[in-house]
Amino acid sequence: MSQSPVLEMTGIRKAFPGVVALDGVDLTLQAGEVHMLLGENGAGKSTLMKILSGAYRKDSGEIRMHGERVDIQSPRDALARGIRVIYQELNLVPQLSVAENIFLGDAPTRAGGFINWRALSEKTTSLLAELGLNLDARTPLYRLSLAQRQLVEIAKALRGAASILVMDEPTSALTSREVDQLFSLIGTLVQRGVAVVYITHRLDEVYRIGKRVTVLRDGRHVATALLADVTVDGLVRLMANRDLTEHFPKRRVEPGAELLRVEGLGRTGVLHDISFSVRAGEVVGIAGLLGAGRSELARVLAGADRAHSGRIICRQDEVVFRHPADAIRKGIGLLPEDRKAEGLVAGLTVARNISLPHGRMLARGGFLAGGCETALAEPVVKDLRVKATPFQEVRLLSGGNQQKVVLGKWLAGDARILIFDEPTRGVDVGAKVEIYNLMNKLTAEGAGIIMISSELPELLGMSERILVMRGGRITAAFDTRTTTQEQILAAAFGVSSSTPG
Repeated sequence: MSQSPVLEMTGIRKAFPGVVALDGVDLTLQAGEVHMLLGENGAGKSTLMKILSGAYRKDSGEIRMHGERVDIQSPRDALARGIRVIYQELNLVPQLSVAENIFLGDAPTRAGGFINWRALSEKTTSLLAELGLNLDARTPLYRLSLAQRQLVEIAKALRGAASILVMDEPTSALTSREVDQLFSLIGTLVQRGVAVVYITHRLDEVYRIGKRVTVLRDGRHVATALLADVTVDGLVRLMANRDLTEHFPKRRVEPGAELLRVEGLGRTGVLHDISFSVRAGEVVGIAGLLGAGRSELARVLAGADRAHSGRIICRQDEVVFRHPADAIRKGIGLLPEDRKAEGLVAGLTVARNISLPHGRMLARGGFLAGGCETALAEPVVKDLRVKATPFQEVRLLSGGNQQKVVLGKWLAGDARILIFDEPTRGVDVGAKVEIYNLMNKLTAEGAGIIMISSELPELLGMSERILVMRGGRITAAFDTRTTTQEQILAAAFGVSSSTPG
């Protein structure tokens, strides 16, 4: 390992209106290491990396690269210094192709400045092959799954020579096979001397690929240590300043009346003959591989997409949802998989986002009274421990706090059927437990929850029943008290089956 650090960030401070995001934070990177950067949501991890990438300017502190003091003034400046960042929230253009996204702003050109499309396609195909990614360079991004878009983001970051690569939750939408592929790629980069900063909330990944770890808490540097010298429980205590003795604090309640039933539900080419029910006080988990139809089912139940066949019975009434407002009126709320694109309006305040589905309830004579949105949002913000004021723009919040705002939209109304699509994606261990406790509170109060998750321990820990989807169908159903991760995985892969119930 090089004696001179690739990067030294010392005493970094950054404040936003009403919030000190970083308060004297230090970070040192060596060439050829995977350095884990951990902390709860709002701890300052993403802000620190945005300063490194030139997206934000530090208020004070010092940055040195290879021993020389530098002033990173812009993202272009950071790129020129070999700094590459893959953000938790993807920065891609859905209408452009894979190739255009990867080489956006740096596409090969002909005389006159026109894009050389053949060269662009060839360069992209070569890069994808080098990275082992099975994608067509010409495919429009909007046709790709979230996992495939994540891989495009990775390819985009690696298209040039990098000395520092920052990965912010890079595996949050990847399958286990794709994670293995990514970790193999990281190993190759490390052998070439690249310093990798890896941000994750999945503690199993920390010990799998990391060598050193830096922990932030509330915008401050808490510790830097060799991972060989710290335990998982020790990391949790450093991050949360408390012991989390129960990762899945499930409290079972006696199921009540049926809240939702679907019979033979179908959507052409996507969903086929879906039948199940949800009762008050129950958490029904939905497992399956990416592309199995889980999120597509959530969208149909929330009125975002139309069903082409079958029946939806909501609180004893058969319903037809033509748009989300129909589902909201029947007490159905959706926390979507992609909170940034589908769950929030980033430029609006926390209060406005929480109030958006409730305009009809809040309006008087077609107008919103002054302060009504804040009055609705304040108790929700307090109850969910959102690290923000109701007046802050959502775009300034950490990923986990943004997730809480999406949850808050439905807690502010009378939603009794809640669909959580990857509710803890990109959320730290402390905030996960908060969400699980919230689920307990909701079910104790008679709500029914459909929880879609790619994390099998989470499904087993928080659900009464787990339905497994494959190819747009429910192919198996399990009681969580008598099943294992292996059985669920086997059903998801089609290796074995059980009778849905």
